[in-house]
Amino acid sequence: MSKLVKYVDVTKCDGCRACMVACKNWNDLPAEPTEFLGSVQSHVKTTADTWNVLQYIEHENGKGDLEYLFRHSSCFHCTDAACEKVCPESAISYTKYGTVVIDQDKCVGCGYCTENCPFDVVSLKEYKDKNGKEYRKAHKCTMCTDRIEEGLQPACITTCHTGTMDFGDRDAMIKKAEQRLKEIKDRYPNAMVYNPQGVGGTQSVYVLAERPSVYGLPENPKVPTSAVLWKDYAQPIGKAMIGATTMAVVGAFVANKFFSKKFNDETQDGGDSHE
Repeated sequence: MSKLVKYVDVTKCDGCRACMVACKNWNDLPAEPTEFLGSVQSHVKTTADTWNVLQYIEHENGKGDLEYLFRHSSCFHCTDAACEKVCPESAISYTKYGTVVIDQDKCVGCGYCTENCPFDVVSLKEYKDKNGKEYRKAHKCTMCTDRIEEGLQPACITTCHTGTMDFGDRDAMIKKAEQRLKEIKDRYPNAMVYNPQGVGGTQSVYVLAERPSVYGLPENPKVPTSAVLWKDYAQPIGKAMIGATTMAVVGAFVANKFFSKKFNDETQDGGDSHE
């Protein structure tokens, strides 16, 4: 099945935040207390209850003029997702549409996905069961996979009134982004299509007016080498040799040892500085 891509042209965004409201409404996410950030931006970043955030960035352009840049910030749904690779419980998976989703029944709240996401868009939420025991679950944007299954677009896209966002076949959306880039190059010399190949490309493709770092994005995000070795090589061999249950225990140990941001050399492995 053809992969589906969310197209985001930040040069058309006017910062209305309707995408944030639509996401909250459709996914029944609660409001959160916020603090004044010195601008009209409402949240510092995405959280377990706020899956997309409209960024307001003050930027001095090449002419020395101050301008506002906007960016709809949410999960990129990487083709080769670090969160999926480091999950020891196989709670994170790809759908047939290319979106990356979390199975809440399998998630144990270990936090390795939040530690290793190069875009810092996965968050943990704390809960209490009926006996008062605390536990955690990871949450992030699903790209409204439940709506896609019903033939609908993600909620954020349906509410965008400026044409900033579109949704459709991957090849068509990338072609649209490349065409838009040609149209805006005179106005934005540093403009680019952001579809980082270090994570196999993403299901959210952006047309940026400036370099990724201006928006707090990693210039060249990659899946940590330790995660690749574990998921693609060590885990399949281990399951074949000692069984899935034993391998799950070993997986938890390995994840604890190797998937921490503090342990990884982020510069070398792709966890470039961001946000």
